[in-house]
Amino acid sequence: MSRLPILVAACLFLYHLPSPFAAETDSPTTAYSLLQSYNFPVGILPKGVVAYDLDTSTGKFHAYFKDSCSFSLVGSYQLNYKSTISGYISENKLTNLTGIKVKVLFLWLNIVEVIRNGDEMEFSVGITSANFGIKEFLASPQCGCGFECKELKTETYDTSLPSVSSS
Repeated sequence: MSRLPILVAACLFLYHLPSPFAAETDSPTTAYSLLQSYNFPVGILPKGVVAYDLDTSTGKFHAYFKDSCSFSLVGSYQLNYKSTISGYISENKLTNLTGIKVKVLFLWLNIVEVIRNGDEMEFSVGITSANFGIKEFLASPQCGCGFECKELKTETYDTSLPSVSSS
């Protein structure tokens, strides 16, 4: 009895199994493309994310910078990102955020939630929140100088951000 038919059947079976690498090719390749896949603009993260991880079953994520990142934005807001930030991501919502602070008057407050509502972004520090137009977040600021860097090259991003279906 020849073993060839068994070998052929085994090869066909293995060929039709899903590849363990299929999820990697279907998933976003950067933290910025991950944001876009959940309907967020890339500009809520400054340039310089060196790695990220995501538990797709819970939405728990971590984004890693080489070092902490601080910069000022027009309107006298100062932001500080620790070298590791974390939280939970779902379509149009970032919750339980840690590692991001904003200076309001003389106080540093933790940004704990970001919600996208149409063309508006709502940033919550727990006791209060502020809304900004999404157009302010289409490009990522640079650590140290925000959007005021002399060597900053204008980058354009697709403004038709993809939506994630909740099916």
